[in-house]
Amino acid sequence: MRKPYSKFTIVSVYIITALLAADLYFGLLPNKQIVIISYVIFAIALTLFLIVSSIYFKVTRQHHELESLEKIMQSINAMVILWDADLKYISVNVELTKTLGYTSEDLKDEVLLRRVLPPDAFSENLQAIINSKDEEFTAVSKSGVSVSTVWNTSMMSCYTYKNQKRYLMMSIGLDITETVRMKEELIKYSKELAETENRYSLSMELSEIGLMLRETDSEMYYLSEQLQHMLGINKQYIKPDELRNLFHPADMVVFDAIASVESTHSGDDDKIHSVDFRAMAFDKTYHWFQFRYKITTNENRHGIGGSIIDITKDKEKDHLIETMAYIDEVTQIYNRNKFMQIGQETFECADGKCFDYWVIVFDIDNFHIINDTCGYLNGNKLLYEFAGVLTKSLSSGGFVARIGGDNFAALVKYTLKEDLPVDIIKKVQQGLAELSSKSFSTQTLTCSAGYCRMSDGGTDFAQVLDHAEFSLSISDGSRNSIIRYDNNVHDKIIAGTAIEKELALAIDNHEFVLYYQPKINLSDGEIVGMEALIRWIKPDGTIIPPNQFIPVAERSMLITRISDFVLYEACRQNKEWQQKGYKPITVSINLTAVDFYQTDVKDSILKTLEKTGLEAKWLDVELTESLALKDIDHAIQQMKEIKELGVKLSMDDFGTGYSSLSYIQVLPITLLKLDRSFIMYLEDDEISREIVSAVIRIAKSKRIETIAEGIETIGQAQILKQSGCDLAQGYFFGRPMSADKFEEFMIQHQRIIV
Repeated sequence: MRKPYSKFTIVSVYIITALLAADLYFGLLPNKQIVIISYVIFAIALTLFLIVSSIYFKVTRQHHELESLEKIMQSINAMVILWDADLKYISVNVELTKTLGYTSEDLKDEVLLRRVLPPDAFSENLQAIINSKDEEFTAVSKSGVSVSTVWNTSMMSCYTYKNQKRYLMMSIGLDITETVRMKEELIKYSKELAETENRYSLSMELSEIGLMLRETDSEMYYLSEQLQHMLGINKQYIKPDELRNLFHPADMVVFDAIASVESTHSGDDDKIHSVDFRAMAFDKTYHWFQFRYKITTNENRHGIGGSIIDITKDKEKDHLIETMAYIDEVTQIYNRNKFMQIGQETFECADGKCFDYWVIVFDIDNFHIINDTCGYLNGNKLLYEFAGVLTKSLSSGGFVARIGGDNFAALVKYTLKEDLPVDIIKKVQQGLAELSSKSFSTQTLTCSAGYCRMSDGGTDFAQVLDHAEFSLSISDGSRNSIIRYDNNVHDKIIAGTAIEKELALAIDNHEFVLYYQPKINLSDGEIVGMEALIRWIKPDGTIIPPNQFIPVAERSMLITRISDFVLYEACRQNKEWQQKGYKPITVSINLTAVDFYQTDVKDSILKTLEKTGLEAKWLDVELTESLALKDIDHAIQQMKEIKELGVKLSMDDFGTGYSSLSYIQVLPITLLKLDRSFIMYLEDDEISREIVSAVIRIAKSKRIETIAEGIETIGQAQILKQSGCDLAQGYFFGRPMSADKFEEFMIQHQRIIV
């Protein structure tokens, strides 16, 4: 809109210009020079006036516009935030202050602002928050209370400030906490109504929520119309076997667990249970579903009922976390953590009669030879293919997982056929043997197995799995051995095992030595540390790897003597090298569960440091992820006491077990060790690179150093260096070496260029 003074200004300029032109043409005015100079001065003054006025009116207009927006904002009966994209200006209305407790001044802190606005508000692309209509977000009030909200954001104006475009945004949020609560109450009420009224039709249609009900005296499951649509079937009642066949083979054990709870009425009345499973859906693909149910009793009858929702999209969003938490990177099947979770749920449902299970543990015979002769890549290829053989052998139902190293486990429903586990094991052994004629023609591939029934004894699933693993460990070393756990011979075998006797003598005869593997700083190639690895070298020169004698040592409690030797020798050797004038580096030792949970490890470390004279800062204690999370509260306390000595703490094998990134915040570690399963595919797999980069970034944000183990190529080393990894360890830099060989290595390799 033209300003009120504009017409006057324009007319004045025209008149003066016309007079000047007439004078120049007709010679009417004397002193033309004075007139011209006066005109120029007037023109300059007028121009300055126009510029200043323009700026003034522009600022005034923006100020009025902002005042208008703030008045509108205050009149809206919802939470409103008026903010610019640079977060330099933030204003809130009274409704937001009442609901969340924050003021405009509070929200100038971006950390607090992120607790209020959805993540899209902080994206570099403003279009993201504008496009995210009705975006649901759980905001956190100033008092810490979670508030369910839904937000819509619009761009109110765009203006230039200091030669930069600035965007003024308005975000309007509705408090839907009560709506969410009412929805949950409605679902709960609907389920109870259907159970108590013997499957009468529901009073209202629940969008995208299916209902499944069954009473004990009924042979059929009732499916609501919505659930029929979700599963792609056209009948209201379905037999248990038909429903079970819709489940993914790996999740049939979940159905069996639900059925056992229902039939035995082992669930608590009014206690809501929740399970996730995969089932064939309407589009002929497996979808993820969540079943929230409970067991109810009515007039001496009990039944099961609950709601089923499709959570496939949620599962896809959580895919990365799920992969790190439950999927083994090498084999792409479930890991030990998931196996323990499913196993414990199954254990709680089993009654030892109608509902019982077999637990089978597999071990690839002499797998270390594959790694030594064919390399880790081929070793991992074998693990991947063996997982495929195992999964195929249990296609009729069962749950399989890699529980560590070359050990795998299966959970199979018990039938009256007592030799079922043997049949399965032989089928797996045959499938593995066929790989010898294909991918591994130069190797003889066999596997041994140990198994037990869940009802054979045990106070929890962990103890049942221990029994199966123990039966595997008592093999005489022959290939393709199959052994069932026997309670009666357990103590006898432990006491009389030949390897245990040899182990006790080996300690007395000083047959144990330490090997050292270098750790390299990726930024400058300097040797900054070494990991101490124990070896048992018999008098005839035979080297026994740790995985063959450490489990025996742990069971017989000889592990304490071995650990004392490792701690003392590592500190003594490191101090000796320092006294010789070598550059001080850190030595790492590994703690076992016995060391960590059953001894006063702090006092042992302190006494050893005092005895050897090694400063605490040159010792690094490595804990495996599964060991640290076995008893998280005790672990934190132990780790804090160790760290108070000045000793460094590392988490070893990160990603192979629980893989919980949240524990990084509570465990007082100084170094995170990425397992080789993350490293081996870096050069070929973009997802592996993204996962590694993400973990490194998270660790750096917590001021935790990272080290990658199992590096075998320069390409892997370069990718890790570019991703910001601090340290490296692996065959590319150096294999484990005896003390004299490592000393030569330090002299010859002062710096390794990557």
